[in-house]
Amino acid sequence: MRQYVHFALTSRHISAAEITARLMVEPDEISVRGSRVAAPATPACHAWTVVCRQPGLSVSEQLAQIVDRLRPYHDQIVSLSETLADQDPEYGGATLELVHYLDDGDSEGEAPSSAAARSQETADHDPLLSWARDREVLEFLLATNLSIDLDVYS
Repeated sequence: MRQYVHFALTSRHISAAEITARLMVEPDEISVRGSRVAAPATPACHAWTVVCRQPGLSVSEQLAQIVDRLRPYHDQIVSLSETLADQDPEYGGATLELVHYLDDGDSEGEAPSSAAARSQETADHDPLLSWARDREVLEFLLATNLSIDLDVYS
């Protein structure tokens, strides 16, 4: 199983470079609106992203690493998230994405029913899939008025 967590600030109008300049924090990744397809713009918005893909950590631990990294910039992030959302309610603001890949591709040649059974077993018993957060992390996330996206792939 593979998984990762990312926190992003997004906007159709303010570039990731400008977000970096305002926060004075380097992102791990950026997206540029329309960099893949001009019309319709794909991606639909600019994104400034901090991500944790460290293997062996639960999403709770990955999220804690991200929040610990961003905590010193809490006030700036909250303010900018509000500004981005006010300017562009459809695409602007903060997002948290939690992504799980239950079948990480190690089962090449495996019968589909065995792969599905193994994925279900992973989902039923793997402590890495659990997500429990302490109040401090939740308060940080809530202050940014973010949306949460949880993706599970098998």
